[in-house]
Amino acid sequence: MREGVRGYGASVAGSRTLPRRRNRRLPLGRSMATAARWPVGVALTSWRYMWRTTPIYRSEVSGSWPDDAPPPLPDGLVDEDVQRLRHGTGALFHRRYLARIRSPRVTPEELMARVQRNPDDAAPSEFAAFKKVAGNMDCMRPGDEYVVRMPGPWDGPVRVFEVSACSFGLMTLEGHLEAGQIVFRATGGGDRIDFEIESWARSGDRLSDLLYDRLRMSKEVQLHMWTSFLERVVRLSGGTRAGGLRIETRRLEEAPIAG
Repeated sequence: MREGVRGYGASVAGSRTLPRRRNRRLPLGRSMATAARWPVGVALTSWRYMWRTTPIYRSEVSGSWPDDAPPPLPDGLVDEDVQRLRHGTGALFHRRYLARIRSPRVTPEELMARVQRNPDDAAPSEFAAFKKVAGNMDCMRPGDEYVVRMPGPWDGPVRVFEVSACSFGLMTLEGHLEAGQIVFRATGGGDRIDFEIESWARSGDRLSDLLYDRLRMSKEVQLHMWTSFLERVVRLSGGTRAGGLRIETRRLEEAPIAG
């Protein structure tokens, strides 16, 4: 057991625990296969995006450091496998995706517990899936690892770096096409829940930067994934969406990135 990861990798009676995977670098054949799926993923995303009826309010402004800096990562979970912001390339994007839920049938804690137990329940299954590759299958703990699989350039391994009653955070690992971290939160209570996804990320390499920032292809794939995730969270809550989904992007061209 690694120091700072209490209970990580330990077996639990009556449940299945997956072994930790050390080598996450995508082999050449796998990378080529992923690249071959990009046009299909982009086409599928474009088609569904064109015909969706959910109102989406988007904004993009210039950000600033340290206002748009990510929260620090815990030392006990950061090792050579972690793909941090400084390992990426291009601009830093600080993004927030928000859904407001009216008259939910669960509390924020209950909703978050459902998502933590199996993030794939909220994933848009027709083109994205969360597959757990390390950790206990029945719950989410710091140190657990997943691979997010998509028919586009956003397949990538992540590790859980924080878990609370109303939130959890993921950081990217080697082989991911982004470098950074993302946090999921449920707040509010009573007759309303706000569910927010907040990310701080740069492209993992020059090809990813070209597809995401220059051609904007991957950017739309990513946006469609997380807005679809929010829509499914609304359904899991038993409530209804209050207004449209809100996406705020803050772009930093230059920042003293050390994280």
